[in-house]
Amino acid sequence: MTKIFCDIADHNLIKKFNKKKIVKGFTTNPSLMRKAGAKNYKMYSKKILSICKNKPVSLEVFADNFDEMKKQALKINSWGKNVYVKIPVINSKGLFTGKVINDLNNKNIKLNITAVYTAKQTKKILNVISKKKSKVIISVFAGRSGDVGKDPLPELKKSISLAKKFKNVEILWASVREPYNYIQAKQLRCQVITIPPSIIEKIEKFGKTFQSLTLETVKTFLIDSKKSKFKI
Repeated sequence: MTKIFCDIADHNLIKKFNKKKIVKGFTTNPSLMRKAGAKNYKMYSKKILSICKNKPVSLEVFADNFDEMKKQALKINSWGKNVYVKIPVINSKGLFTGKVINDLNNKNIKLNITAVYTAKQTKKILNVISKKKSKVIISVFAGRSGDVGKDPLPELKKSISLAKKFKNVEILWASVREPYNYIQAKQLRCQVITIPPSIIEKIEKFGKTFQSLTLETVKTFLIDSKKSKFKI
């Protein structure tokens, strides 16, 4: 079972997708927040949590200093029982955030470790967390790897294999690029995949035959050619 989380920060879309049974949780990040028009991070996040009270919601720290990261994480965690605090695997200086992850994990704070690309990074994360503490999601950015010509599947497979011994750890397929990524995630037995709204809506339409797709495509071409009044 691969759970679908909706990757979005827009309040209206969260209201809409929170009603869908297919959506099991939500993820956000500072970029999505900015795009959605957030001005006050705390107030905006709390509005999200007031809409989505029962499904997990990942809210990210934006500090770059480790002490500040920890302070922000503790505050974000206090906003709701369904909160997962997102911590980047490294800061902007390239330093591994292992100490922050370890400290927060020891405090039984649910975490979502983000911006992960390799199984080597997954292993480093697993080395600093406990199997007996709160849940940890490790978000592997498959789509962004593919964007630069890297095959993300071997790294995902290795990450899933490494995390098998940790019952409190889930590997998440991040940065989805197309609906078929959901099928790939299921085949890998990836526990979670986070998907933007437009692609979730396409996944809901899964099941069409090749024949019906062919017919739809031909009809679309025909309609457009008539509208354009093409002649040869």
